[in-house]
Amino acid sequence: MAEVENSLAELRQTFRSGRTRSVAWRKTQLRALLDLIRDKEDLIFEALYQDLGKHPVEAYRDEVGVVKKSATHALSNVEKWMAPKKGDLPLVFFPAKVEVLPEPLGVVLIFGSWNFPFDVTLDPLIGAISAGNAVVIKPSEHAPASSAFLAKTLPIYLDDSAIKVIEGEAGVSEQLLQHKWDKIFFTGSPRVGRLVMTAAAEHLTPVTLELGGKCPVILDSLSNPSDAKVAVKRIIGGKWGACSGQACIGVDYVLVEDKFKSNLIELLKKTIKKFYGENPINSKSIARIVNKQQFERLRNLLQDPLVSASIVHGGSLDEEKLLIEPTILLNPPLDADIMTEEIFGPLLPIITLDNIKESIDFINSRPKPLAIYAFTKDGTFKRQILAETSSGSVTFNDILVQFVCDSLPFGGVGQSGFGRYHGKYSFDNFSHEKAVMQRSFFLELEPRYPPWNDFKLKFIRLAYNFDYLGILLALMGLKR
Repeated sequence: MAEVENSLAELRQTFRSGRTRSVAWRKTQLRALLDLIRDKEDLIFEALYQDLGKHPVEAYRDEVGVVKKSATHALSNVEKWMAPKKGDLPLVFFPAKVEVLPEPLGVVLIFGSWNFPFDVTLDPLIGAISAGNAVVIKPSEHAPASSAFLAKTLPIYLDDSAIKVIEGEAGVSEQLLQHKWDKIFFTGSPRVGRLVMTAAAEHLTPVTLELGGKCPVILDSLSNPSDAKVAVKRIIGGKWGACSGQACIGVDYVLVEDKFKSNLIELLKKTIKKFYGENPINSKSIARIVNKQQFERLRNLLQDPLVSASIVHGGSLDEEKLLIEPTILLNPPLDADIMTEEIFGPLLPIITLDNIKESIDFINSRPKPLAIYAFTKDGTFKRQILAETSSGSVTFNDILVQFVCDSLPFGGVGQSGFGRYHGKYSFDNFSHEKAVMQRSFFLELEPRYPPWNDFKLKFIRLAYNFDYLGILLALMGLKR
C-alpha cells in the first residue's frame, strides 16, 4: 500500500508539472519504447516462452512486431493527433471561433493480460503516452516472467517519474482499484471486468473494458476446394495459432451446414497434421496452457460425458507440460459449459445447421461477441450479417487480421466490453476533447437578454432555425 501511495503521489506531481503534455516528452517516450523493443527482443522472446511456451515467430507476430508497429505509427502521427481541430460556427455567433482541443486525462491505470502480456500491456501504454498522461501499469501475475521483465526494464528506458510498473497478486490490483484514477483500462474476463467497473464507480472513474467473448466463424461453403483450403488454414491459425486458443478474439466455434461437416473435419485434421505434426503435444509451434488452474478448467469442459462423446479429433492432454492437443468436437450439447462459456483454449466445437443463414439467429441468441468471422462470397449474406448482428468487429474471409490494423478501432460491445483503441483510437481513448469557444466583445445581440417580448421570441426562433435572412429582416424591422 505504501508503494502504491508513493507512486501515485509522484505521478500526480509529475502530471501537474505539465511535462507529459509536451510533444517532445511524448516522442521521447515513444522512441525509448522502440529502443527497448529493439534492444531486448531476445529477452522478450525468452519471457514469453517461459510464461506461455510461445515460439519466437508467434511472439514476434503477435506481440513484439505489433508493439513496434503501433509505436512507430504513433510517433509519426502524434503531433497531428495533438493539434486542435477547428470547428464551424453558425453565422449567429459571429464574430467568434471554436476549436476542439485534445488534452490528457491525467493519471491512468492499465491492467495488462497474461495471454498477450507485452502487446496488450504496451499497446494501451502507447496510447496513454501519446495523449500525454502519467501511467501505472499492472502486469498480469499469471505471466510472471513477462511481468518481471516489464517491471525491471521499463524504468530504465522510460520516464520513471511518469510511467510506473507495479507488480503483485490480486490483492495489489484490489489496492490499486481503491484509489481515484482519471481512467482505467482493463483487459480480461467479464467476471473481473465487473469488479473493476464496480470499484471505478466509487470515484466516477471512466473505464475501458476489453473482455472477449465467444467469437464464431460462419463457414458459408466448402464447395470450392481452393477456397476451402484457405479458409481452413485461417481457421486453424485463428484457433490454435494464437496462443493455443487463449485469445479473446480467437475462434471459439464454427457454424457450418450439415452437408459440409465431413469435408470440414477431414480438412481440419489434414491441416493440423501439416502444421503441428503427428503428435502436436511435442510440437514447438503451439503454445501451452498458461497454468494448472486453466488446464484443469479446460479438462473439466471435456469431462462431461456428452461433450467427450462429441470429440472427433484430438483430446490428448499432458498435465506436466500443460499442453492440450488441438481438439475438434462435433455438435456438443448447446447447454454444456463448452458452448455457454468462453473456451479460451485449444478446443474447437463445430455446430451444424440445415442452412447457413440460420447462423444469424444462432449468434443473436447468445451474448454479443467481440468478433464475428464469416467466410463467404455472397454479397447479400455479407450485408445481412452486418445489418442483423452486433459484435465488436466483423471480418470476412480471414481471422485475427483486424487486430493489427491501426486504422480500425478495436473493442467490444455489450458483454464483450466497451471502449476502443489502436492507432488514433488509442490516443482518443486516453484524451478528453475540450471544447473551446472564443468570442469578441463586438456585436452584442440584445434579444438574448430580458425584458422579454414577442420580437425577442421571434428573433430567437429564427436564430435557432438558422434563418439568417429572417434575422436580418427582423433586425431591420422588415417582413418577408
